[in-house]
Amino acid sequence: MSSPDKQRLHLVFGGHVKDPQGIEFDDLDNLDIVGIYPNNAEALDAWRAKSHANVDDANVKYVLVHLHRLLEDPEHEDA
Repeated sequence: MSSPDKQRLHLVFGGHVKDPQGIEFDDLDNLDIVGIYPNNAEALDAWRAKSHANVDDANVKYVLVHLHRLLEDPEHEDA
């Protein structure tokens, strides 16, 4: 019997950014939280769908965050 794959949580969210080259969002209260996914493949599918649906607006950006990395190393913080 094979063991199930280790759960690796991923978060997909997005919204309007101040600069299309950056990731600083204009309005944190109105972020679109797409969801939390159990693996990279499902998160990537969700990210692609949302990104493609908003391709005509350069100031809307969706990101995929590897939550499992933050959970595995909670001491890692950016200043």
